[in-house]
Amino acid sequence: MAEGHQYERHGAVVVDDAGEERYIVVSADGHAGGSIPDYRPYLESKWHDDFDAWAAGYEIPYEDLLGDLGPRNWDSARRARDLEADGQVAEVIFPNTVPPFFPKVSLAAQPPAITPVDMEQRWAGLQAHNRWLVDFCDDLPGRRAGVLQITLHDIEASVREIEWAAGSGLTGGVLLPGTPPGVGLPQLYEEHYEPLFAKCAEVGLPLNHHTGSAAPPMGETDRDAVVFLLEVSWWAHRAFTHLIVAGVFERYPELQLVFTEQGTAWVPDELARLDIFFSRMRGAGGSQEQVWGKVIADSMSLLPSEYWARQCHLGASFIRPVEVGLRHQVGIDRIMWGSDYPHKEASHPFSLEALKASFGGVPRDEVALMVGGNAAALYGFDLDALAPLAARIGPKVAEIAGGLDRTTLPIEAYKCPAFAPEYASA
Repeated sequence: MAEGHQYERHGAVVVDDAGEERYIVVSADGHAGGSIPDYRPYLESKWHDDFDAWAAGYEIPYEDLLGDLGPRNWDSARRARDLEADGQVAEVIFPNTVPPFFPKVSLAAQPPAITPVDMEQRWAGLQAHNRWLVDFCDDLPGRRAGVLQITLHDIEASVREIEWAAGSGLTGGVLLPGTPPGVGLPQLYEEHYEPLFAKCAEVGLPLNHHTGSAAPPMGETDRDAVVFLLEVSWWAHRAFTHLIVAGVFERYPELQLVFTEQGTAWVPDELARLDIFFSRMRGAGGSQEQVWGKVIADSMSLLPSEYWARQCHLGASFIRPVEVGLRHQVGIDRIMWGSDYPHKEASHPFSLEALKASFGGVPRDEVALMVGGNAAALYGFDLDALAPLAARIGPKVAEIAGGLDRTTLPIEAYKCPAFAPEYASA
């Protein structure tokens, strides 16, 4: 409640002073990180000399971290202005900048260290980012849910870090890295990761699996880039199958897993495919599926689609209109819109137009869930606390319902996939 005002709220919809309904928009996909000097105070002093040497030779490898674009990652006030201008009152924050001692962003597949000292330094770098993130979120209380970074190269250390995060306010949960071929890690379905899943379930933090973290490293040719672009999300989808086969969803029915920035249209076909496979593993006598899979299938009390409905979510960055049409097959309570700020493909500064394009003509209560209500429920945002700001800046329900007149859309908006042609579905 703001001073002098009392706002009427219905789920993720608030009524403003003029009596108009506005959505409480929570982005389930934002990215941030400190500038290189920002991280030094968060490192133990024993690493300072090594950090200074590393930082002196560091060259920024990414266009969106250069010049005027970079500070959007760590300038709290600028970031807040940008997102408020876009109608967003809160966000889930994934990493973006390069943490200390890493050769590249840590959101990508975590490369194996060359030496034990490399590994120890990189873990110190991830911890520095996590502690920086706590302070960054605290700068805007209740409006930022930071996602914890861990390492799959040291499960015991990661379990301790998850326990620390649960008491430190990183309500965005845990970033689950991928295990692509060639990095020397066990696959996610192996027992190696059981302590990690058990700890997340125990402390009530969701797991987040972001696209880009599971694909093999991209080569340097044009063909490499295109193949990476076309396959990067497919690699990330595999985590769902791996956790089913591992029995993780069965053992930890309260554990929640989010698939972020991986599209939406893949879900119905994948659930149907997996349901058929596991049904045949159980009951198609004499089939090859049963020969290979009966032991695993018999250990499951639910079908894959039922695990999905109970425990999985989509961070549906720049969801397209045709994907919104599949919302009931995916699960209306599973979809969470995201702007992907400040990436090149982000909807900013055209998020209002993106919401119109995707959700025009969709019932108000369904839109409210997908653009704010679902994310608030999963990540613990207080909608009452967010309502006063949304009453000033949130997109109007009537505006979104009217859809988008594409003839008014600036050409620069098309950098965002939300404005892809209607037939695009993946």
